Amino acid sequence: MWRGRGTNALPKVLHTHMDKPFDCIVIGAGPAGLTAAIYLARFHLSILVVDAGQSRAAMIPRTHNHAGYPGGIPGTELLRLMREQAGEFGVSVTSGLVERLEKHDDLFTVHGSGQTWTSRSVLLATGVVNNRPPIAPEIHDAALARGLLRYCPICDGFEVTDRNVGVIGTDTHGFNEAVFLRMYTPEVTLIAPQGDHTLSDDERARLNDLEVRVVNGPCHPLRVEDDCIFVPTPEGELAFDSVYPALGSVIRSELAITLGAEGSEDGCLLVDDHQRTSILGLYAAGDVAKGLDQISHAMGEAGVAATTIRNDLARSRPLVRERATPAAEKRAVVY
Repeated sequence: MWRGRGTNALPKVLHTHMDKPFDCIVIGAGPAGLTAAIYLARFHLSILVVDAGQSRAAMIPRTHNHAGYPGGIPGTELLRLMREQAGEFGVSVTSGLVERLEKHDDLFTVHGSGQTWTSRSVLLATGVVNNRPPIAPEIHDAALARGLLRYCPICDGFEVTDRNVGVIGTDTHGFNEAVFLRMYTPEVTLIAPQGDHTLSDDERARLNDLEVRVVNGPCHPLRVEDDCIFVPTPEGELAFDSVYPALGSVIRSELAITLGAEGSEDGCLLVDDHQRTSILGLYAAGDVAKGLDQISHAMGEAGVAATTIRNDLARSRPLVRERATPAAEKRAVVY
């Protein structure tokens, strides 16, 4: 269990499953989950954050799109600072994997890591998992840290300006990523992951017009040597400055889908303009919800979700601050 430290830290906001229900349980401590936790704690709501330690933001070597950090900031450092800030308002992050959600009447029951909690509302900020290309795990992590392997052209396409870039993918998703990256560099190669490309005639013509090289697969396990990442293909081994896998992702929405929440074809949760899912009291923010997969967008959604949770809870019971006891008032007097 993590708790922020500092001279301004407040007592942690935490109830066990033996106490009264939480006002909200936040599942996931990435940028969305931690932003929501800060808002909710500052609304004086009782909350719990449960996190499995798999935030995709931790994989970002250095983000330059997040305003307020000249020179950029590593994803791990951003998360550390957000946890520290949440801790200033009494937020504890409980390490654990939530395995099941249940709802009975107006209460949710959250099961995970041998524990059970109840809550009046739940916010899912569970994110997504990138589908990886064939590559050994230790090589993957080292290549990612060095910028040889990248997953988000919106996030870091600028860093490959005029570099030699490979895209592993096909179909419309691979096509779109190759075209997007073409605005950063004239050297883009689209490699099919499994066999021959499955591109439409129009897509092939467009790639040809943009001078994007198209190479059939399968691509074999990637390797790193010096400052290059190599992709073995039937045409031979191709060397790149950076490779972008365009292989889609797995949306961590199964907790809500199993409960009956509506999702898109690709598994993202469908939410209204206030981040409500189709299940009353269940909310979603960040990459798990349908929308742009960006830290700033996730944090904005989290602010909307947290405010909506507060307002929805206030409709069922007054949210008012109790007066201090006479003894407490006396202690507060400064002579």
